[in-house]
Amino acid sequence: MEKQTEMTENKRGGDWILRFVKGMFIGSGFILPGVSGGALAAIFGIYERIISFLAHITRNFKENVLFFIPVGLGGITGVFLLSFVVSFALGTYENIVLWFFVGCILGTIPALWKEAGKKGRSTREVVILIVSFAAGLLFLWKGSGLFGHVDQNFFTWMIAGGLIGLGIIVPGLSPSNFLVYMGMYKAMSDGIKNLNMGVILPIGIGGVICVLGLSKVMDYIFSKAYPQLFHFIMGIVLASTIMIVPTDYSGFTAGNYAASVALCVAGAALGAWMSRLEEKYK
Repeated sequence: MEKQTEMTENKRGGDWILRFVKGMFIGSGFILPGVSGGALAAIFGIYERIISFLAHITRNFKENVLFFIPVGLGGITGVFLLSFVVSFALGTYENIVLWFFVGCILGTIPALWKEAGKKGRSTREVVILIVSFAAGLLFLWKGSGLFGHVDQNFFTWMIAGGLIGLGIIVPGLSPSNFLVYMGMYKAMSDGIKNLNMGVILPIGIGGVICVLGLSKVMDYIFSKAYPQLFHFIMGIVLASTIMIVPTDYSGFTAGNYAASVALCVAGAALGAWMSRLEEKYK
């Protein structure tokens, strides 16, 4: 009896640690462009439970809270640790590091394509993908003067938090793509690293509002038009990826170019590896 109790406690401890580690990976989706927190939650088999909990928050409240505590703690840990790395890297080697982010996105595209078509793909979905890509690219390009220099204040940090929250609700959507494009990504990493409440607090508020406000909406849309919505999202992701490709190479040396290529390849490998985790955790 005692042995059985000990085995049960060990199992619970192991589950707690596993959920903490999963949370750290999911947290990386808030920091690494091209990596989606929602997609990683789906990969680790807890996305549907997250959406169900958020859409029906009073149902099995205590049980769900206890289940998600280690996930949440792991997510916070992952975001905090990665913010140190990202803050230093972008501040010192911005153009080279951006190629790593581009690689991360490219590495996840095959899995994103597969995910978008898992409930069917027809000519209509391909047209939606192409149109959303073209429209997104045109909007981001023409809107560069508006979005490329966003003032950083409480309201815009709430918008950033809303985008991060959307990355939880919509699998495959990487909010960091847009934050890089808007010029807020480095400041966000610095703010998290330095525990700047002027950044962290509005991001948290915006994220909570978005998640609680849209969970039921997104749950309904995905249930009715999953392929159409996901192909639309994929088009926007591809457009935002093109917009973060560095264009200024003044002062670049042969070593800088070699490092950019190497980091792009490494990023693609990381993105592909994270995507393949789905096979391991099914």
